[in-house]
Amino acid sequence: MLIHEKAPFVRGSLLMVSFLVLFVLLLTPLFNDGQGNRLTGLQYADNVFNELSKGSSYFIPAVRDKIKTVDGKDVAITVSMKKADLAPLAVTLLQTAGISEAAADGGKVSFKGNLAAILTSATDDADKLYHNEAAPVTQKYNGTPALKVAAAWWYLLQPSIKELQKQGMISEAQVVDQVIRRAVEPGNNFYSVPPAKVSEHIWLMSGMLIFYVLYTLWYGFAIFELFEGIGLAMTKSSSKQES
Repeated sequence: MLIHEKAPFVRGSLLMVSFLVLFVLLLTPLFNDGQGNRLTGLQYADNVFNELSKGSSYFIPAVRDKIKTVDGKDVAITVSMKKADLAPLAVTLLQTAGISEAAADGGKVSFKGNLAAILTSATDDADKLYHNEAAPVTQKYNGTPALKVAAAWWYLLQPSIKELQKQGMISEAQVVDQVIRRAVEPGNNFYSVPPAKVSEHIWLMSGMLIFYVLYTLWYGFAIFELFEGIGLAMTKSSSKQES
């Protein structure tokens, strides 16, 4: 018979069934996001941690201080954009930032001008997106979708880092990298997500983390009891004595 020990097998079965029932409930849209949308438990948890992550990812004031270190620095760069269709928009971004010497040739963009002005404009756009204000960015660029603007900034500035390094402008390249990682990317990634502070949701966050640990142990004990019930329990082997 498959079942060797009935008691642990029953306990394991009860644990596994209850685990699966709760798992199905977590995949059922039982939660509300406050905006009329129904969410599963996993989606709700994902939203909570995204909001908490955004609340601790606002680095733009520090980025602006970094930009001040390159104020007055002129650069002359030609970059190849991985998304060639964004090259004309990139030229528009540069011209709006006050860079008159900017042109596109296929997927290549060449520009010459004040680096701080370029990075300030990119940071301003990212700041608006971070605060979920897409309309001002769209208006700034004559109706271009705000997220498309953020993408154009990323594909323009990312290859600029290597070009600046080739020219020996290491500190300037580091500032560009800061603008991308701490302004452009958070602005794009967290757009439409409301920010939340950990201190304001400490009990909810703690409860979710504790539940995650207990739910993992729940599954582990279910497997352990089932295996013991069918005779697959782990035991210490007896050592052989030499004659």
